[in-house]
Amino acid sequence: MKDPAVQIEQLREVLRHHEHLYYVLDAPEIADDQYDELMRRLQALETEHPELLTADSPTQRVGGKPREGFSKVMHSSPLLSLDNALNEAELRDFDRRVRELLGGAEYRYVTELKLDGLSMAAHYRDGQFTQAITRGDGTVGEDVTENARTIRSLPLRVKSSLPAFEVRGETVMSRRAFERLNAGREENGLSRFANPRNAAAGSLRLLEPQLTAERRLEYYTYFLLTEGHPAFDSHWRSLEELRHLGFKVDPHSRICRTIDEVFDLCNTWEGKREGLPHDIDGVVVKVDSVDQQRQLGFTAKAPRWAIAYKYPARQATTTVEAIEVQVGRTGALTPVACLQPVEVGGVTVSRATLHNEDEIERLGLQIGDQVVVERSGDVIPKVVRVSSQGSYRKAFRMPAECPVCGSKVVREAGEAASRCINANCPARLKESLLHFASRGVMNIDGLGDALVDQLVDRGIVRNVADLYDLKLEDLVSLERMGVKSAGNVIRNIDRSRLNPLPRVITALGIRFVGERTAIFLAEAFGSMDAIEHASLEELQLAEEVGPKVAEAVLQYFGEPGNRELVDRLRMAGLQFSYASTRPKAGPLQGKTLVITGTLPTLSRDEAKELIERAGGKVSGAVSRKTSFVVAGEDAGSKLEKARDLGICTLTEDELLALLAVD
Repeated sequence: MKDPAVQIEQLREVLRHHEHLYYVLDAPEIADDQYDELMRRLQALETEHPELLTADSPTQRVGGKPREGFSKVMHSSPLLSLDNALNEAELRDFDRRVRELLGGAEYRYVTELKLDGLSMAAHYRDGQFTQAITRGDGTVGEDVTENARTIRSLPLRVKSSLPAFEVRGETVMSRRAFERLNAGREENGLSRFANPRNAAAGSLRLLEPQLTAERRLEYYTYFLLTEGHPAFDSHWRSLEELRHLGFKVDPHSRICRTIDEVFDLCNTWEGKREGLPHDIDGVVVKVDSVDQQRQLGFTAKAPRWAIAYKYPARQATTTVEAIEVQVGRTGALTPVACLQPVEVGGVTVSRATLHNEDEIERLGLQIGDQVVVERSGDVIPKVVRVSSQGSYRKAFRMPAECPVCGSKVVREAGEAASRCINANCPARLKESLLHFASRGVMNIDGLGDALVDQLVDRGIVRNVADLYDLKLEDLVSLERMGVKSAGNVIRNIDRSRLNPLPRVITALGIRFVGERTAIFLAEAFGSMDAIEHASLEELQLAEEVGPKVAEAVLQYFGEPGNRELVDRLRMAGLQFSYASTRPKAGPLQGKTLVITGTLPTLSRDEAKELIERAGGKVSGAVSRKTSFVVAGEDAGSKLEKARDLGICTLTEDELLALLAVD
């Protein structure tokens, strides 16, 4: 039998290889389920041989311990800001200063797209990632190591001859990930992030690394340092080494011999920036030679050897001629301003988003007003402010019925978005299908964005339940779908009929009903029919189901189209009954516990399993309903709150004694 240490290291190398292909090169070689199987094998071996677990293992990207805060750390050398050039004259003036200070010596520039994100320094020792620090004030930043570990394009281990080095770069969120994040926030009644940069910055500073992992951040690098200084004599050489080590580097970086080449490149990307996957706000220009960088030196706040050519603000003033309503893929209704066409940054704009009713009220906007419109990385431009009121004005009112399917529009108290609750609404269908098929829900591998787009756009699938009527010939006619791939999708759809009732409930996409709540509903009612016909009061008898969740369930089943969908899923053979496997009684029956800090011998998952086996439940927050708080080392604010509320605290030994575990 192969040595476990050898097996583990081989699996780690394979997983690192595929992580690099997928998250850095965007060129995956294996399917997600194959990657997941490799990860499960590694996790099983590491569980069996805990002495072989290392911090750089691919299984250790996301830890289970929430942070209580971020400590301050001093940078190895200051992260300085760049001076800006706002037009051609200022860019050429920068080049003149470089030429004069270098006394006529030859020089060249390296250009990189200026990604709009959050600067971060990542430190490595003996090839292993050890620490990540945000820019902060440039001298002192915050330690975000655990959150940075969740960024898949940031390698946890590299093969380098440098004993210790530092990488500096930009933490960013793609436009696609940004739109998905905002759609999810709207779905849960939360406010939207203003732009991908704000979303990336907020995500990197979340106190729970698990939530950061869900945000799909990326890390692009642009400096390689040793002891706070450039590791090589050329900036371009550093970029090449970063690529070689497996880091993401701007693929559009270029060497330019003259300032004319630089300016031409800046103009080219200004026209093409909307087609990029990430927001950029300009181009960074750096003198390539590190010796010449030293010769050029620094001003009080910026290097003389680099400048950021910033693109002009893209705003214009025009008139709102009407306001229409669009229905998004999550059912959220978004008012859109129909504008008198105006040129903004070289593009004619005739529509701009208004987000929701509250935003219209905040702007004080009515039809007929003059407004300032701004182009950004969003799908359509947005209205920034009202510049002047029109002579004829008409107030906007959100429609009571969905403009796409005619179903009732609902807006919950305290929420910003109005929404269509019909899961079969054509505007919601793509998102409903992706949620239904996703991992942890019905787990239909192969049913991703590209396939869903084709199925819906060609009219093959008009309802989630149509998935169970698909035939092999329906799929093989689609682009990039061979017989083998089509057969796998059909088999995965068929296999999903065996998923238990909690997964089916989750798959329906009822607001506020996730995996955990779906289990509680299944256990409380035992069947889909019982849930469908339960009253508001009866629904609230289920564990952790309050008025808000109960109302959402009631609204869902009150929509005729949703009841029709449920009936079709029943006819398709999905599991509509459930026999609970949870213990009916135990020493912790009816008790709610919170775990905080690091326990001496039990992991959080192990402690949670013991508590639930004893009939208790585990919550993530301390409240007056909490029965006990189990506190370990480095317990923070949760322990303090428990003491303030007079809640009994337990050590690990006291918990085990309560459970009578030897």
